Amino acid sequence: MILDPNEIPFQETHKLMIGSIVPRPIAFVSTQSKDGKNNVAPFSYFNGVCSKPPTIMFAPARRGWDGEEKDTLINIRDTEEFVVNIVSESFAEKMVMCATDFDSDVDEFEISGLNTADSQKIKPPRVEEAKISFECKLNQIVEIGDGSAGSGFVVIGTIVLFHIDDDIYDNGRILLNQLKPLGRLAGNWYTRLTDTLKIVRKVKPD
Repeated sequence: MILDPNEIPFQETHKLMIGSIVPRPIAFVSTQSKDGKNNVAPFSYFNGVCSKPPTIMFAPARRGWDGEEKDTLINIRDTEEFVVNIVSESFAEKMVMCATDFDSDVDEFEISGLNTADSQKIKPPRVEEAKISFECKLNQIVEIGDGSAGSGFVVIGTIVLFHIDDDIYDNGRILLNQLKPLGRLAGNWYTRLTDTLKIVRKVKPD
């Protein structure tokens, strides 16, 4: 089967992408508006960029029904600060509660029952339940598309402080069996790291 994205609705393209690009890590992004209102929302187009400086990216799409920008993006553009919280299975259902596009005056921390924790270098709060959080400052926002529904943005941020739970950290390594991160699939499906395999990379000969 061959499909041309120019010949099908963007909703169908979206289904193809989220069904193929799997599993995806989840950035649970907490922000604060310029008026001091908290917001937290999950994004599964998320990954690292480089380590010096430590840099991440996530991609908040425009709302699918009207093309409007999401509160997370607006807050980051206004304040240039945000926190990426890594999602563990222990608070997965509360995370999903924050995936709804609420009005901008709604605090998703209150809706979900999640707790805030103070950041040290930026104003937006961390998610207290998260075992890993990255305090980030905005590097740049790249707009993709023509501004219609289905288009979006790439938000690139520099990590200025790591918060790592002592229980999941051992001699510089993250203990995945303690972190229990979730991966995003399509629809209402997620995945656990319960089945892994090891493939040793060959060392380049001298």
